Amino acid sequence: MSINPIDLLLWTFRRNETDVVKLYDALSPIMEVSTGGDMLNFGFWDDSISNPVDAQKQLCTLMGDMAELDSAHVVTDVGSGILGPAKIWGSKYPSLGICSVNVNFSQLASVESDNISKLNSTARMLPFADSSLDRVIALESAQHFKPIDDFFSESYRILKDDGILALAIPTAIEGTNLANLGILKFTWSSEHYSEKQIYDELSKNNFEIIDSKNIGENVYPPLADYYLENRTELREKILTRYSKYVEKILFESMKKMKTSFEKGLIDYQILKCKKLALDSR
Repeated sequence: MSINPIDLLLWTFRRNETDVVKLYDALSPIMEVSTGGDMLNFGFWDDSISNPVDAQKQLCTLMGDMAELDSAHVVTDVGSGILGPAKIWGSKYPSLGICSVNVNFSQLASVESDNISKLNSTARMLPFADSSLDRVIALESAQHFKPIDDFFSESYRILKDDGILALAIPTAIEGTNLANLGILKFTWSSEHYSEKQIYDELSKNNFEIIDSKNIGENVYPPLADYYLENRTELREKILTRYSKYVEKILFESMKKMKTSFEKGLIDYQILKCKKLALDSR
């Protein structure tokens, strides 16, 4: 697969929905080729985990617990990718109704699922009636929603009064730039929201954060270490689909991701948010 470096730069700097779709169409197969799995998240790593697929499954399980899916009836997974997380939740919670929303039609069309509804829509205008869902989940997708305020507003609208919004989102400190993020400024083609920005927007849209965890140490260093330790094998797999310069960019990005976390420039948060009544504030 050939990727024009100029296109990559344009997708990164403009970061509109069309650019995000093109970026994922071009680069998401790297994760699939490397792991052999059907998920696109960084995963949650601990001493029991030795490969990306198990780490990704563990992050999905963690998010299912955070969102209290065991007590939910209908959930939407916004920015659902190719339905990997939704399949895990559907298997663990067989009575749960799952609606996967993705602005990327080709990703939705590429996967079959009998028990998961697939909806091609933007996170800025979610295709659900007011107060109709128990849960809204955005697992490593909300960093692309622009503006994120629209997604939070829509989440509030569609959630029932006791509904929960659950997020898993990479974050960056305020004021990050090319000088301190380096190559991540290009390869992290997202909005680089800070924790404060996320908290402020949630509050403005009448959400109360009832649980939060910073899990960067279980995300960035172990993922980078896995790639660095297995680069020879992974490089061979990646080169079956991509050019050498794409793998080189990925390699440098992994190294920078680890050092950026160690310097406190980036982190990763999972959040559980409760919808507040409008007259409770």
